[in-house]
Parts: sequence; structure tokens; C-alpha cells
Amino acid sequence: MALKALWVRTTRTDRYLILLLVLVAFTSLFLSFGRTAGKQLVIYADEKIVFTGPLTRDRLLELQGPLGETQVEISAGQVRVVSSPCPRKICIGMGSVWRSGDLLACVPNRVVVRIEGEGKKGYDLLSR
Repeated sequence: MALKALWVRTTRTDRYLILLLVLVAFTSLFLSFGRTAGKQLVIYADEKIVFTGPLTRDRLLELQGPLGETQVEISAGQVRVVSSPCPRKICIGMGSVWRSGDLLACVPNRVVVRIEGEGKKGYDLLSR
């Protein structure tokens, strides 16, 4: 009965908008599953490559940035930021990444972790 009451209260435009949002959500869900697991990672500190290596070897990396030391952990084919001197700790809250194309970034400390993998090489972004 509640569904019927909801149907009566919505307009045709509301229903189209809800349908569009549901389709976008399902499409983005399926597109995220299409990416393959990453093979290696590249870490930048202050816009310079400071580490490249495979995701298969577990280790703890200590990277220096302008604010101090950021610790990045590689474990079980996944990468995460364990600790960072940045004020809001958003990079730690991003959790683990493992898919090709994923990024972790500690913007205040200028540390970026990028996962690379096999597959088609193309542009992520074009800018003029």
C-alpha cells in the first residue's frame, strides 16, 4: 500500500529522474567491475618517482614529503596509507586499492600512489 501512495505523490518527471539515477548507478557498478587487478605500483613524492615495484611483495614504505613521513603498506596485493602527517587524514580513510588505475593521494604531503596493470594503455584525461 505504501508503494501505491508513493506512486500517487510523484510526478512523471520524478519517476523519470529516479529511473535515470538507478540506471546510472547500475552502469557505474558494472564499469567498476570491468577493471583488472593491478600488477605494480608507482609512488610519486614531490612530483618525482620515488618507488616502483610489484604488488606481490609485502612491505612497508616510508616516504618523505614536505610535512613529514608518510607510511604506505603493500600487503596481499593491496596498497594503503597507514600513517601520514597531513591534518585531515583523508588518505588513510581512502582504504586499500588494488585495481589498475586506482590512486591514493596525500595532497598536503605531496605523495601519490598509482596502481598500474596490463591492458590497454590510453589516456585517463585530456586537457588543453
